[in-house]
Formats: sequence, structure tokens, C-alpha cells
Amino acid sequence: MSARREWPGWDPRKGTGRGGRVLRILVVCGVVAALTLAGMAVGGVWWATDHYGDRVARIPHAFPTGPRPPASARHDDGTTFLIAGVDSRSKRPTTGTDATARLWTYGAQRSDTLMLIHLAPGKGSASVLSIPRDSWVPISGHGSAKINAAFSWGGPPLLIRTVEQLTRTRIDHFGVIDWHGFKSLTDAVGGVPVTVEGTSYDPELHHRFTAGTHLMNGDEALAYVRQRHGVPGGDLARIQRQQRFLRALLTRVRGNVSITDPLRTSRTLDAVTRTVSVDDRMSNGDLRDLVMGLRRLGADDTHFTTAPVVRADWVGRQSVLILDRAKLRARWRAVEAGQPSGRRK
Repeated sequence: MSARREWPGWDPRKGTGRGGRVLRILVVCGVVAALTLAGMAVGGVWWATDHYGDRVARIPHAFPTGPRPPASARHDDGTTFLIAGVDSRSKRPTTGTDATARLWTYGAQRSDTLMLIHLAPGKGSASVLSIPRDSWVPISGHGSAKINAAFSWGGPPLLIRTVEQLTRTRIDHFGVIDWHGFKSLTDAVGGVPVTVEGTSYDPELHHRFTAGTHLMNGDEALAYVRQRHGVPGGDLARIQRQQRFLRALLTRVRGNVSITDPLRTSRTLDAVTRTVSVDDRMSNGDLRDLVMGLRRLGADDTHFTTAPVVRADWVGRQSVLILDRAKLRARWRAVEAGQPSGRRK
């Protein structure tokens, strides 16, 4: 293996950005929707987007250089985001303004969760496509490997290039949160209520899950979304839990952000800025436009799907998932054409 390399230009301690980078994660956890649904006046939204947008950690040079896919001819003029949850070996936070370690060091982080998100024009709906971490895909300069290796080998630029080549779609923005941030955000909203369908035990995480609805704190929620052992379905079942958790988190955050409770609202939005890092390509003006357009977007307007899998297989000693790339690309083209479920009308 080559010597460990640091991603040039990234210093988490200088990472507070001025643009609308916050949106990438806010879309997922419902903060943007919560701001507008809380009935804030235009002046309040103007202040909030500047105040919190200025405090979010930004990622310079997040996008790959060289040729990239053009926007699809059937594109509905919506916006596409790539969101990654990173499993870092660092004992210190690597994302958000809390970060005291580098976002990316060669071989030290993997993208444990990967979601492609498309916001329709007018922001009336969102589509989320989960890509399994064990998906066996081509990675530029490295042959074929599990998709989570792309971030490990090349940070955000290689991960974005890999997903763009896989889906043949152009990614407009990128956001990332590590497990430190995930736990902190969950705790900041007072925990998230999640319904566990059946009792199970994960021997790798040493955690027992009891059937029923539980208010999960950060540690419990992290174990829940990471569980791969002790339940049928492996990585695909884990994706279902991640999507279920995001729905519950969105609802929780919407309830936490209210014009009548500014202290709780501030605490929740502060948690977002502390825990997420996003690209620096959007201005605060762009963010304000999106906030105003997202006023009606809620959990029921967010449609979840998973990249289609042909089969589970083995490559050497690695357990991998083989995707149906043609079906995946067709499904995403349908999303870009304005069909939130990804099915052609």
C-alpha cells in the first residue's frame, strides 16, 4: 500500500463556510422543512440562512476534475445531492465545526452509508436512492471494488466520480457526516423514536434490540443503523433500517424547530452545524431560495428506494452485491424526469 496521504486543502478547524452548504444535510434531517413549516417570516429565514449557513463546515475541492456527466436531457431542473455517512477510524470528530481531525486520510475512512437525493423543482418532493456499501463497482484508477472503498482511496472527489459513473447522473452537491456527528445530532434532538420489528442480537456490535418502539439515543441509534448481523437480509435490511430512521429523524426535527421555542430551535440547528461538512459551491442567496421553496416538504413527500441488486456474490474472500446497473440508471432517469418513485408513468 502506498504511504498515507492527506487530502490537500482541508483543515477542519478552518472549515466554517459562508454558503448554503448546510442544505445538503438539512434536506435529509428535515431542518429546512422545519424552518419553513414553523411559520418563520421571510426576515427570519433570511437571518437564519445567513447565520447558520456561515457556520457550517465547508469542503474545498470536493468535486472531481476532468469530464463529468452532463445533466440528463430528461432532467426536470431539480437538484441532486450525494450524502455520505463515514465510518472513520479516528477517535476524534472529522466532520462539522466540531472536527478536530482531518475529513479524509488515505485508507482511514470508508463511506458506510451512501444516499443519492433528488429535489424536484419547487421542492415539493424528494427522492432518496440508497446505494449499498458492498456494491461491486468500477472505481477510477483502481479497477473494481466495493463502493465504500472509493472514499477510503480518494476522499469526496473519487466517491463522487464513482457514483456519477455508476448512475450516469451529475451530482450538484455533496454532504458528509461521521458517526461522532450522527450520535451528537441524535442526542441533540432528544433522541429519535424508532419501531424495531423483531428482537435480535448483533454479535459484532454486542447489542440486543428488543421489538417495540424505543426512543433511541445516539449510541443506540448508531447501533441500529449499522446492524448487519443477527437479522436476515444483511446490508439490504440495514438500508431499510437507515431509511426508517431518517423518516423518524425528519419528523423529530420538524417537531423540535418552532418559532414559539427559539431555544430548542437554536439548539437543534447548532447541532447540525457542529456535525456536518458540505461542499462550498452554493451561496447564502441560493440557500434562501431553497428554504422558501421547501416550505411544504415533509416525510410523506420523501420517497425512498434502493439500488436494484441482481445477486449477492463472492469476489475472493469478499462478500459483495452485484447491481443491475441498467435498471439503476433507468430508475434514476425516471426520478430526474419528475417521477419521485423512480417508476416511469
